[in-house]
Amino acid sequence: MNNRPPKQWRKRRSNRWNPPLLRRLRNNLSRRRRNRRRKSPIHWVRSRRVEKDNRRKRMQTPAKGRQTVTKSTEASSVKTYVRFDLIQRVQHIVFLISFTLLGFTGLPQKFPLSPISLAIFEAVGGVERIRAIHHASAIAMMIVSVFHVLEVTYRILVLRTPISMIPWIDDAKHVLHDIQYYLGFKKHKAYYGRYSYAEKMEYLALIWGTIVMGLTGFMMWNPITTLRFLPGEAVPAAKAAHGGEAVLAVLAIIIWHFYHVHIKHFNKSMFTGKLSREEMEHEHPAELAMIEAGKHQEPIPPAVLRKRQMIYAPIAVVILALFAFGFYYFVGYESTAVVDPDTGETVEVFVPVTPTPIPTEPAAGESSGASSGTLNWSAGIAPLLQSKCGMCHGADTSTGLAFDSYESIMKGGTNGPVVVPGDSVNSSLFKVQSAGGHFGQLTAEEIVRVQQWIDAGAPE
Repeated sequence: MNNRPPKQWRKRRSNRWNPPLLRRLRNNLSRRRRNRRRKSPIHWVRSRRVEKDNRRKRMQTPAKGRQTVTKSTEASSVKTYVRFDLIQRVQHIVFLISFTLLGFTGLPQKFPLSPISLAIFEAVGGVERIRAIHHASAIAMMIVSVFHVLEVTYRILVLRTPISMIPWIDDAKHVLHDIQYYLGFKKHKAYYGRYSYAEKMEYLALIWGTIVMGLTGFMMWNPITTLRFLPGEAVPAAKAAHGGEAVLAVLAIIIWHFYHVHIKHFNKSMFTGKLSREEMEHEHPAELAMIEAGKHQEPIPPAVLRKRQMIYAPIAVVILALFAFGFYYFVGYESTAVVDPDTGETVEVFVPVTPTPIPTEPAAGESSGASSGTLNWSAGIAPLLQSKCGMCHGADTSTGLAFDSYESIMKGGTNGPVVVPGDSVNSSLFKVQSAGGHFGQLTAEEIVRVQQWIDAGAPE
């Protein structure tokens, strides 16, 4: 027989011992507790067993030194979690150095007339040395990119690590959740896993930029090879894409990446490899919950690991062979960049001071007589006018003026004679050539020869 009172009596009795004011205070307190639990995404991980263990440890501590020991422990020991291993940190440092050098040596080449670019050229030692540093940094970035491909494939195929750097459906949900949080409809931001959607988008931008910069850089480094397979517009298009992508990458690093990891919160995990528990709760709460729940990653048996490594080895060899072949053609296939001429070594030389030589006067009748005697139509004027003016004033011309023979030039054209023997000033041939701009324009030296020939009487 059930001795408990009916349900409606229990409810009435509870109302009797819970006045409205007390109920209201209790409801507010419970609501605060619920909100406090919602703020921590890992409240479901803490079990009663962990609380009992902590209580037992506190009870085992002597009463006199209990408070002192607790304070010293909290101050000295901060629990940390491994964020990046040594291989990932080395890759980041090499990529950071190579990217920085590429930016400092590439942007001055894109904007060569800028005062900052000119100062960098002068400080480094010329555009040739800038170009050499740029090429060496590009090779270093390609090498670390190949190593990253091998490392990622090893983690996926051998260690079976989840592909956490690629955006999934949960990231779209996180974006909507954060938008609602920024608009005031949510009380907290989304609970990110190992990587947030912003970090994943930055990683995809890095992959895209590396591929574009590598391909366009190869096209500019080896333009002749490029033009064997692509049209002539490919090289200037590659130059425009390479420079534009470089500016975009530098601005993204300075504005986006620097803000998130240096200004908003100085994240030292890429250098130390670890994050504190407070940082994990704030930045990656879902991953922290998985770690403390023991669902992060189970150890792989040695036999299974060895078998996977044997399968992965030929795949890695093929990847290395393909990239080695590409490096050979990328770096050493051709060298077509413009090389600055060698200015040579500046040394002091001994040059004796001598007086300036004065030209001697020619003998009487020697120069002028010889020139006037040998300068005639057949010897010097006919070949000159027929080579320069024969296209328009040949034998079969329709202009009415022909320079094919001595009789034709002395006859003149429809506007009268063009050569007045002994009077070059009134000769149309000399006046037209002296004015300049003629289709068959003679040089200044050739005009002087024609003038001398006419003034000498235009001999045949």
